[in-house]
This record gives sequence, C-alpha cells and structure tokens, in this order.
Amino acid sequence: MTHMTYSGKVTVGGTPDVRELTDLIITKIAVGPMDNNAYLLRCRDTDEQLLIDAADEPETLLGVIGRDGLRRIVTTHRHGDHWQALPAVLDATGAITAAGEDDADHLPVAVAERVVDGNRVPVGRCPLEVIHLVGHTPGSIALLYDDPEGAPHLFTGDSLFPGGPGRTTRSEDFRSLIDDLETKVFDRLPDETWIYPGHGADTTLGAERPQLAEWRARGW
Repeated sequence: MTHMTYSGKVTVGGTPDVRELTDLIITKIAVGPMDNNAYLLRCRDTDEQLLIDAADEPETLLGVIGRDGLRRIVTTHRHGDHWQALPAVLDATGAITAAGEDDADHLPVAVAERVVDGNRVPVGRCPLEVIHLVGHTPGSIALLYDDPEGAPHLFTGDSLFPGGPGRTTRSEDFRSLIDDLETKVFDRLPDETWIYPGHGADTTLGAERPQLAEWRARGW
C-alpha cells in the first residue's frame, strides 16, 4: 500500500505531506528560515517513531510527533540548520539521539548512538541502514529504508538533491562525495529509489542518474 497523493512538496507553515507504505508511514515537514525538511517515520506494527533532523521550529515538530512520543532522533550532519530544534525536542521527548560518528561531537547535545557505514537504526520493526557519505561534512549520513514491499527510500540530508550533490568547499571534498554517491548509492540502488533531501522537493535516482557525468565534470 502506498499513499498515491504524496508529492514531497511542502512549505514552511504549510501542511505536512504524508506517504503511507505497507509497514512505514513517512511524514515530511518544512521548517525554519532555510526551508529545511524534517521527516517523521512511524512503524505501523509498533507505532514507534523516529525523527530525521530536528531542524527548527520545535513546537511544529512536537505537534506532528503527537502524544505517542518519539523513540529516536537521527541528525544527518553537523550543520546548524539541521539541529536548531534538537535540544528542545530531546527535552520534550527523552528520545535517543543518533548521528554519524565523525559529526557527533559537533552537535549541541550528547549523542547516544554514534553510527557508521552499514549500521542499522530501527524504527520499530522497520530497519534503516546507515550510508556514510563523506564530503558535505566528514560525518554526513544517509538513511536507507529498503521497503520489502516496494521501492527503496533514501533520506539523504544535504548529500544529494535534485540536480546534484550537496555543497562542498574543497575539490577533495567534492571528489569524496561524488565517489561515495556513485559507489554507495547509484551503483547499488535501482532507479525507482525515492530520494528525500534535507531541503526542497524530492526526486528519484532514475531522474538524477543521467546527470552523474555532468556533475563530476563541473566539480560541484
């Protein structure tokens, strides 16, 4: 089962968009002055919830989380626009915090789970696989839900957007990121993989794959 009206297009102050999969419900919310996306994932079987990037507007996020509580907050990378609401949401929910090993010390809260490439992060009975993508920051991670009933779903933070990789400041960081994206994402996952980025609209790997050579040639 999937929620066919889901578009992935949300606006700050607007209504969240909800995608209903067989085992997992994904709610996308836009928050803050930098139009950040936050994603609330709920396991249908257990009702356990996980939040990807407590980016901003804690009251908005807590309103979406609701009374059922929150088990875990995963921060995709160290940049401040992705964790402005983290202390407040953590205080309100008592959730477990998780982040990439190489970015964990740069967050404003203690990180209970420091994850690395290949680790699994549970949402009830729905596992998310950690994919370490070095470049936008040293500890940037993506989270893969490989839906047993359909296409994979990949939450990429600021490592991949419609139209290219996330911003890097040095050429060596760009090369690292594009290499990781090719080997760990494009070479591995099918075209129907849905991409949920840290800002803006969603995309698919199939829509972005033809541009890989162009991205590498332009260097950003």
